[in-house]
Amino acid sequence: MRARSSVPAVVLAGVATLALLAGAPAAAQAPAPDWTPATTADGQPDIQGLWNNVGAFFTPFERPRELDGREDVGADELQSVLEEQAEQKVAAADSGTGAGPLHWYEYGATHEPGTAPSLVVDPPDGRLPPLTPFGSQRREYYQVHRHDAAETIAPSDRCLSRGLLGKMLPTFYNNGKLILQSPGYVVIYSEMIHHARIIPLDERPPIGENIRLWEGDARGRWEDDTLVVETTNYRDMGEMRGSDLHSEALRIVERFTVVDPDTIVYEARIDDRKTFTGEWTVAFPFERDPTYQIFEYACHEANYSVPHMLSGARAEERRVGP
Repeated sequence: MRARSSVPAVVLAGVATLALLAGAPAAAQAPAPDWTPATTADGQPDIQGLWNNVGAFFTPFERPRELDGREDVGADELQSVLEEQAEQKVAAADSGTGAGPLHWYEYGATHEPGTAPSLVVDPPDGRLPPLTPFGSQRREYYQVHRHDAAETIAPSDRCLSRGLLGKMLPTFYNNGKLILQSPGYVVIYSEMIHHARIIPLDERPPIGENIRLWEGDARGRWEDDTLVVETTNYRDMGEMRGSDLHSEALRIVERFTVVDPDTIVYEARIDDRKTFTGEWTVAFPFERDPTYQIFEYACHEANYSVPHMLSGARAEERRVGP
């Protein structure tokens, strides 16, 4: 109970000093004046090192309903809404099967708190576009049958992947990112599910249309001090934080903009017109964190989770009968 009552005060300290946070894209932050990043031996802006985005964790993914249609949100009201959202997240972390002990969670005490009403910055209302009929039908199906069969179990439950956005968006813990660079490549190693994204920068053509991957096929390029990464060729059934589903039509364009020695502004534009009626964008900062330590991510003990879910589904079928 002590952690639950103190989290908003720690994480949201300073929010009341904000004049108005109406959801402007984080990527609008300008680079520090008279500053240019160091470069690697092959001329890339040097972004190597340990980064962390836990400071944005208590920013809601979508704009809270209390603020719908509002452009006159003052700092005090925003603070109150975000505190309520933070309380809900902490309560969720401290309850239910699968919840870890509270000392696991990175509440951001040493990081600046999120400074916007939502991580979704476009559409301007901070809400995801409506689902298409296909998207609505798929969501309804997975809400009922997600754990019925191996084919529909989320890849995160199978410890394969949390999806591209699942690796990049802030969460309760394991927010560390180790970025490495070598000639022609950028590598982003995520603490969550210990996976390395190897992004080529050599203008090679994409892989064949018939090859589909859990986290897609990435191609990167530098535009001044911004690393632009376009990822396609996703599997039809995947997992995406926030929306929880996507189709093989998914295309994500990420922008990593170096704005000062210790800050990268991250922006991801999501285009899946088979699932959503429009595109949408999330944005937030990564902070350099040289003191961070990336620990082993062991997922679930002995991989018992999936067979237990499937055996439970079979038991439920026997109970209900034909």
